[in-house]
Amino acid sequence: MTVRQIRLFGDPVLKTVSEPILKIDDSVRNLVTDLLDTTKEPGRAGVAAPQIGVNLRAFSYNVNKQVGYILNPVLVKTWGEKVLLDEGCLSVPGLWHKTPRFEFARVEGTDLSGAAIVLEGDGLMAQMLQHECDHLDGLVYLDRLDKAERKIAMRTVRDSDWFSI
Repeated sequence: MTVRQIRLFGDPVLKTVSEPILKIDDSVRNLVTDLLDTTKEPGRAGVAAPQIGVNLRAFSYNVNKQVGYILNPVLVKTWGEKVLLDEGCLSVPGLWHKTPRFEFARVEGTDLSGAAIVLEGDGLMAQMLQHECDHLDGLVYLDRLDKAERKIAMRTVRDSDWFSI
């Protein structure tokens, strides 16, 4: 359908817990198409529905040449050590910070037909799964930073030319 504009940090939809998808209809099918089109833009590993202004539990991904989506995802398991990874976010443009993420993650949800989907992996896939599930819970990666790093990040956000309250 279309590449949608990314909502920026400060937009209330990014701090709102997303609603579950209860019925698959044309609006949900169109949402998935828009998420996939938006994620296919260069440099994007994932896009959650709130990032395009939709308060529903869905995200799309483009990691290691795997492109797809998941509805009503639940982060069911993480394991390994928490490691500090360079992380950025389309909704917080231009900022990258060391963010603690588990080495491996598993997410379960459904597709448009209602069939079960399991997404899991390590590396960038694990990082993306945790990052996108956070978006659906009203969190941005800045919320995961330690206190000192978050203070630096928030100062940079406030001083950026894109941020407005």
